[in-house]
Amino acid sequence: MEIAKGVHAQERRDKHKIYSVHEPRVACIAKGKARKRYEFGAKVSVTATSRGGWFVGAMAMQGNPYDGHTLATTLAQVEHLARPPQHAFVDRGYRGHGYEGPVQVHVDRGRRGKLAVRLWRWMKRRAAIEPGIGHLKQKHRMDRCRLWGPDGDAFNAIASAAGMNFRKLLAHAVVFIIFYCAWRKSRVENGCLWFTRAHL
Repeated sequence: MEIAKGVHAQERRDKHKIYSVHEPRVACIAKGKARKRYEFGAKVSVTATSRGGWFVGAMAMQGNPYDGHTLATTLAQVEHLARPPQHAFVDRGYRGHGYEGPVQVHVDRGRRGKLAVRLWRWMKRRAAIEPGIGHLKQKHRMDRCRLWGPDGDAFNAIASAAGMNFRKLLAHAVVFIIFYCAWRKSRVENGCLWFTRAHL
């Protein structure tokens, strides 16, 4: 009844509106795209490595917070789960983040400016996270969370990122097994198969 009363009392231009009866905490997130101007759900902050694109952080944010204000919490999660990074490359949505910590934050401004050549290469590499986010949404069920509440959103974000990491790990394992089997076959055909004993 409280949700029904809130839906009846809210106006069109109210900020904290109820968009879903099943999930009243759903927020309206402006995307700024012509095809899809708005999305309804929870904002997820995702962190990936520059080499390999492995996801080392995924955190669901309730409401619609400013991207820059989520940077400190996201970097704290990365430091807790993986090795602390030295540099963080973010898009323009993180301008005015106010982060003060050991990690050097570089905001993409569309041009090199005073950024060193080595760091500018990593900045251009930052765009590689966008296809990864698309895979998280389409193939790993991050686009629609079927779990209830803030805890469900947080678990769904972490499970989606972990699932994509496991999928990439299995792909690397399959390639290694194929090359290893081909190498063993070539050694057997040449009559040069060597047996070794390892003491563990």
